[in-house]
Amino acid sequence: MSPNKLLAGLPAIHPGTMLREDVLSALKRPKTEIADLLGISRQTFYDLLNERILVTPNIALRHANLIGTKPESWLSPQNEHDLRTVDEKLKSDVARIPTLSAAE
Repeated sequence: MSPNKLLAGLPAIHPGTMLREDVLSALKRPKTEIADLLGISRQTFYDLLNERILVTPNIALRHANLIGTKPESWLSPQNEHDLRTVDEKLKSDVARIPTLSAAE
């Protein structure tokens, strides 16, 4: 993964953080109501808000429909978070893997 100099040193942001800090404050609705509207359990919603679960395609589709965005706007940050988190953990292992070229 090639490092983005603008993101260097910043922690990877989980989509639950965006949902908790940006979306919920704008909606001004109780969390339990949002969970009900999404058709997911309150526990699942709270787990997402507290970054204990990943945004899946199922969750991305539900959130996108609720607030008028695209599912990719939820899946892309999750993928970025996952890649950055794993990259930090595996950096030395991955650095030892050679890059191969196709045989001519």
